[in-house]
Amino acid sequence: MALIYSEVPAQVAGLFTTNRVKAAPVLIDQKRIRQGLCQAVLINSGNANACTGPQGLADCYTLSSFLSKELKIPPKHIFLASTGVIGNPLPIEKIIKKIPRLVRNLSPDGWRDVVEAMMTTDTYPKMAWATCKIKGQRVKLCGMVKGAGMIRPNLATMLSFLVTDGNIEATLLQKMLKEASEHSFNRITIDGETSTNDTVLLLANGKAGHPVLGHRDRDVKTFNSMLMDVCQRLAQSLVRDGEGATKLIEVVVRGARTQEDGKKAAYAIAHSPLVKTAFFGEDANWGRILCALGHSGVSINPNRVDIFFDKAPIVRNGMGVGPPLEKKAEKVIQRNSFKVVVDLHQGKGEFSILTTDLSIDYVKINASYRS
Repeated sequence: MALIYSEVPAQVAGLFTTNRVKAAPVLIDQKRIRQGLCQAVLINSGNANACTGPQGLADCYTLSSFLSKELKIPPKHIFLASTGVIGNPLPIEKIIKKIPRLVRNLSPDGWRDVVEAMMTTDTYPKMAWATCKIKGQRVKLCGMVKGAGMIRPNLATMLSFLVTDGNIEATLLQKMLKEASEHSFNRITIDGETSTNDTVLLLANGKAGHPVLGHRDRDVKTFNSMLMDVCQRLAQSLVRDGEGATKLIEVVVRGARTQEDGKKAAYAIAHSPLVKTAFFGEDANWGRILCALGHSGVSINPNRVDIFFDKAPIVRNGMGVGPPLEKKAEKVIQRNSFKVVVDLHQGKGEFSILTTDLSIDYVKINASYRS
């Protein structure tokens, strides 16, 4: 369990899972975020509190009520987040007993403890931070994230909490978070699954002391750049720590008719189990990439497709480049990190996405997740 607390009510922005099956804490947070303020976030791992019916919602309200008395803040300013096994009721009594201890242990230096508490199949804690100057004041941003499986665009199976002492309008905060996520959390995929609990919250409590930042301020670009950088670093750490992953792979599709076509083609490659297992086996099986392109729904001319592993060509005009050049490409995919670059030669559309290979360990982890 973990607790994030702001000394004063903070402006809050949030993004949540697009899965129609939503966990109880997601449903509660989606209601509370409408009033634009958050002062505490209560987090638990090991139990998703998803598909738990009316009892799951009741448990969220019970926890909010108990914590509000401990912190002396309104229940509506408390957000909840859960991650873990779906379908089991929360051990509500155990959680309630631990809340006073969480409150007593609140510390300005407790960020790593929060990340470690919300880990499930993660193998290491994931954090990123940065500072910038806004209206002459130093502004800090700290980001935390967990998630290693069920990772797909439209967030992922992830919990992410970003906190800043910047003074920023709620509507602007939401706009910036959405934009940053589109270029970070929504450009990663591990297994093509979308969770029931995905939650990203950005809290800004204004303690930096600068005048409120609005849509037309010049400093918007400064903060936005910092937020984008932190989110991208967090997203990359998610993929690096994907369940059973041995490789970090960037799939770049260029020369598509539109960016949307590039997006569809990139996802088709990044989601393909055949492509991902070939990379795990370090087999330069380029035919699997062409196959994925062919069923992506994107209009292509197979005779004009070029494929590179980093800068090493593997396909020219829809055909293999031959054994000598293929050996160079094979050396590239033996690395822990590389690019797959696909040129469709259809237009100027381009899109990139981060993904992983699909390993034996991924199967082992998910075959016994509930045990």
